[in-house]
Parts: sequence; structure tokens; C-alpha cells
Amino acid sequence: MQQPPLQDRLGRPLGVVRLSLTARCNLNCPYCRPEGKDLPGLLGVEERRELVAASVDLGAHTLRLTGGEPLLDGDLETLIKVLQPLRPRLRRIALTSNGLLLSAERAKALRKAGLDSVTLSLDGTDATSVARMSGRRDGGWVLEQVLAAIEHARSAGFDPAQGGLKLNAVIQRGVNEDQVLPLASLARQRGLELRLIEYMDVGNRNGWHPDQVLAAATMVSRIDSHWPLQPLGREANATHRRWRYRDGGGMGAADALPISTIASISEPFCGDCNRLRITADGFAYPCLFASSGTDLRPWLRPWPQPASLRLALADLWHSRSDRYSEERAELRGSTTPDSSLPPHAEMAYLGG
Repeated sequence: MQQPPLQDRLGRPLGVVRLSLTARCNLNCPYCRPEGKDLPGLLGVEERRELVAASVDLGAHTLRLTGGEPLLDGDLETLIKVLQPLRPRLRRIALTSNGLLLSAERAKALRKAGLDSVTLSLDGTDATSVARMSGRRDGGWVLEQVLAAIEHARSAGFDPAQGGLKLNAVIQRGVNEDQVLPLASLARQRGLELRLIEYMDVGNRNGWHPDQVLAAATMVSRIDSHWPLQPLGREANATHRRWRYRDGGGMGAADALPISTIASISEPFCGDCNRLRITADGFAYPCLFASSGTDLRPWLRPWPQPASLRLALADLWHSRSDRYSEERAELRGSTTPDSSLPPHAEMAYLGG
């Protein structure tokens, strides 16, 4: 049963659920630092379906499946299929992946199951940069796999022009900042929207320092100096700002799609954040930077209790007042060190 609109203490509605399927990953990106092992007691397909259904009842309209690397989950297609009866209230089911396991057959199977969009991650355009940012020595092979995955997804029907296929890139000052223009060029050539992400203080393992952040404004300025840009702004509840190329076209056969920036460090967007994160073992976190989560398993095991689960999620969201990125920005402008903020959970578990 559809409930009245759910809002947190700051008046923010629940709109997006990010569900992690695994903490495992076949990369070891330095900004994430996965442990290489999974959480105990992972949720099953039916438990995940109950969580998504309860969230949709409370107003969530978008589901993003994450990890770790979600393609390592053998039940992925089954999960997407069992979620289809939640349409049309569940408007969009999206997947974020590094693309290494996205074969032509897997892309077709995901599309047939009902997946709406795929966002692939690529932090460089040459073997050296990709190796540095992926934590793997075989950067050339990783690059080839991701480029192939882009075309597999496109061939399977994930249309970039309809938001069905995008490219994510984390940019770290002094590490891969020289890749901003090459990545923009690659996206222009292949007709993709590129989303440039500031290096964030996610988790506690990546040794983050503000000096390692290349501000989104700097990235945009560098691209604008080569291909003039026109700002498109940021939609309500979105994590990103967008720009279009003034020349309107790509360098290859396809027209260029907009570029976007996710600037949680330099331009926090906590004010209208509508995202709830659920780990692969069933803990709900109201913020990417939250220090602790709410265990939802008591309402899933030994059997689902839908009404109680909805109530638990509603209570969690009603009590939500998280605005970590804004608080971080405020502290950086004062004499108080960032260390005064509480530690937060690892991104590999929260799914970014």
C-alpha cells in the first residue's frame, strides 16, 4: 500500500535506494580499498525484494544496484526479474559496475530481465592510468574490457541518449588529473555522458586529504578551454551538475552527450539528498558518510514482516538529519580539524 510522502527532519523525501549486493570486487581501487572478502549472512533474493518493496511503498522510485562489484552476484538477473511487479512505482532500476564481467551475453540478459541503465567506471584512458586507479597491474587489459563493455551494453539496448549508459570517473589530484581531457575526448567520441567525480573521503582506508581533491570547477574549466561548455545546472535531488558542449557534436560519429560533475567536497548537495543505502547484509545507512547503520534483518528473518519493515524504514528516515558533506565544508572553513567528525563506514560495504 502506498504511504503518504515520507520526509526526514530536514524535509527531504525518500527517492533513491542504493542496494549493495556484495562487498567483493575484482578491482582494488585506491579510493575504495575493498577488503577482498564478503560480509557474512548476505541477503537472499526474496529478502532484497522485500526491502525494495517496502522502500517503494514509502516513496522510493529509483533503485541502484551496487557493490563491491554487483556483477559478481549470481542472482543479479533473478533479482531484477522479481522486482518487475513493482513497476510503475519503481520507475528505474540502474546498475553501477566496473564492467569487467559485462560480456555481450550478460548485457543482453540484464536488459531482458528489466534493467534500465548501466553506469560503468573508468578512471583513465591509458594502461598506466588505469592500472594506477584500479589497483591492478594489467591496466591495458582492464581498459580493453571496459571499452568492450561499453559496446556490449549499447548493443544490448542500453541507450546513452536515453540515460541508459553513462561513464563514471573518479579524479584524484596528482594521480590521474591528467586524464580529465582524454576521458572527455573518449566520451565525446563514443557518445556517452561522462560523470567526473571528486575524490572523496569515503571510508577510513584511502588516506584521504583535502589536498588530493581536484575541484569540479577546475575539471570543467579544463574541458571548457578545449571544448566550450554551456551550464545546464543541477536538477532537484540530483548528485550532479551538467554541462553541454556548445559545438553540439562529438569528435567521432556520435554526437556528444553532456558532461556532469559530482562535487560532494567543493559543492555539497546534502540539502536535497534523497538517498538511502542498504548493505549486502541488510544494514540501512541514511548517508554515504554515516558511522553506523540500522540492522533490518529482524524484520526479514526467519520470515519477512512487511508492515514492521516499512515501519522500521519509516522511523529511520523520519529521524534522519545527516548532512556530513556540508558539515565537513563548514569545518574546513574554521579552525576545527576534519578529524572532529566521526569516522564513517567503508564505501565497499555501502556501495558508493
